[in-house]
Amino acid sequence: MTKTQDRRAEARNVLGGPLETCSLDPLTGWFRDGCCDTEGLDMGMHVVCAEVTADFLAHQRRSGNDLSTPRPEFGFPGLTPGQRWCVCLSRWKDALDAGVAPPIVLAATHEEALAVVPIEVLRAHAIDGGADARGKGR
Repeated sequence: MTKTQDRRAEARNVLGGPLETCSLDPLTGWFRDGCCDTEGLDMGMHVVCAEVTADFLAHQRRSGNDLSTPRPEFGFPGLTPGQRWCVCLSRWKDALDAGVAPPIVLAATHEEALAVVPIEVLRAHAIDGGADARGKGR
């Protein structure tokens, strides 16, 4: 097994199950492998798999985090509403506090998000129904 495979096999989502892929198009994640996995060097904690909305993108732009404009020099395509992206935990929480938090995919959101946001709040913003890792409802 490679180091990436080892890391992915150990990564858990907020439901306690294996961390699922967030997006391969656009390719997201701290490691740019489609997953909202993290490590100590990821100071932004890119752990929330969000389906970005126009309100969230506008809020981020106003906050100095322009996620809409392509930045090819960084391999960043720019995001449009409806795309999934691993967003920084603090940015998602800030958007939550501002009333513009985008919906999230629990199965693809890293368990580290629970250090800042309670599972009940995450479930309230889930597009994957808030089911637990065994497939049961909220």
